[in-house]
Amino acid sequence: MKSFLEQTTRELRKKIGSKRVLCALSGGVDSTVVALLLHRMIDHRLKCILVNNGVLRKNEASQVVSLFRQYFKIPLAYVDAEAQFLKKLRGITDPEEKRKRIGKEFITLFEKEARKMGTVQYLAQGTLYPDVIESVSFKGPSATIKSHHNVGGLPKRMRLKLVEPLRELFKDEVRRLGRVLGLPEEMIKRQPFPGPGLAIRVIGEVTRERLAVLRDADEIVVEEMKKGGLLDEVWQSFAVLLPVKTVGVMGDERSYENVVALRAVGSQDGMTADWVRLPYEMLEVISNRIINEVKGVNRVVYDISSKPPSTIEWE
Repeated sequence: MKSFLEQTTRELRKKIGSKRVLCALSGGVDSTVVALLLHRMIDHRLKCILVNNGVLRKNEASQVVSLFRQYFKIPLAYVDAEAQFLKKLRGITDPEEKRKRIGKEFITLFEKEARKMGTVQYLAQGTLYPDVIESVSFKGPSATIKSHHNVGGLPKRMRLKLVEPLRELFKDEVRRLGRVLGLPEEMIKRQPFPGPGLAIRVIGEVTRERLAVLRDADEIVVEEMKKGGLLDEVWQSFAVLLPVKTVGVMGDERSYENVVALRAVGSQDGMTADWVRLPYEMLEVISNRIINEVKGVNRVVYDISSKPPSTIEWE
């Protein structure tokens, strides 16, 4: 991995030269590794930017801002764009269209920020090889499984040139690179989170109300997985809000509310994955808490599908 770091550093220096770079930050390990790599190389010529697109997890934006400004001591610009992203997603139910609208809006915002900086020519992002494989053909013919917002979801015409130093790496390789760069173990072990965020875990139309339900349910999943000591042991564990309602009994009254699906998978690189056999007791606690604590949910189901044939995310 050290040889990869040295080779990548040489290639980036040759490509970027004395230019300034805008780094799209999500707070995940991929974009964080890219930010640290570039900051080590070009220092003040790098500007990191976190865009709150309205589909982040609960308190995620504030956590990322704190991590970069206080822990890494790397300047970070924060843009609250929740209203405009949700406006673009209004009425949209097709997952491909969601991803493309999010990708296009990201680029629009980044190009606007680049103009403020003056001479920025490059946009850096944490694209990985699995993103490329599922979105476009990279090293041979392959079918498009889904357009990742940072690959197939990007607009065809962009003013900024892309810098993607992790484009040929898998997630486990990025984590090894993170250790070489001195990334904290807690950050390295953080579960992958999709670029389109909760927009592809709210199945169907994305609204503020549905996002609020999902955030509350997802937070319970994280809390209970952490209590059970399994949060760092699985590849991903999360909640999905389904576009169906079911009849239930809440107290002595009939209810007709939402269904939440739980998803927990184990994997090495995200290319294949198997569903995790969570303890029944943990599933029981998570289910009871979601139904009792999250308003608007009366049923919880568990996804026991592997990849392939299913993908890890539902959309």
